[in-house]
Amino acid sequence: MSAETPAASGQFTRRRLQFRAWRGTRPFWAGLFVLLGGFPIMYFPYANLKLGHLTLAMSTTAGAGSLIIGVLLVVLGFSLWFQKHIRIFAGVAAILLALVSLPVSNFGGFLMGFLLSMFGGAMAVAWAPGVPPAPAAEETGKGEGDAPEGLTEPGADPLGEPIDLSGTTPANGANGRHSAG
Repeated sequence: MSAETPAASGQFTRRRLQFRAWRGTRPFWAGLFVLLGGFPIMYFPYANLKLGHLTLAMSTTAGAGSLIIGVLLVVLGFSLWFQKHIRIFAGVAAILLALVSLPVSNFGGFLMGFLLSMFGGAMAVAWAPGVPPAPAAEETGKGEGDAPEGLTEPGADPLGEPIDLSGTTPANGANGRHSAG
């Protein structure tokens, strides 16, 4: 099989397009940032820095807490990829864990893990699923802007009276906002 085989490039293109479609239906980038934010948070408390013959241990008393926070952020990142319906919970949890990592884990993995997790959590909360494309309008033979038969204005019944089922008319003082109680 040579490098110029068209099957290989076609399969790569097909897989790339499948991944792109999968990525577009979920908060992919939010999950990636939260996932990447967990690694510095759980790594730095266990890291040793060597300067010549001098070993500088960055271990803290909260090493276990840092490990737990980092693992939870990694799990939340994967959850955002594969369970898109929990995006708000995972986003808020990532933000809270990032804030807790500041005092617990060397300023949140020297601010790298903190910033990645905060940004990813905010993206997860702000993400909304896209709307499917509207079906193409079929040609009915009417001109653009023609009213349907029997209706003189939008929102009117065939007798010409307005249809208002919402109960929010200026006559009763309602402005369309719901009141609790």
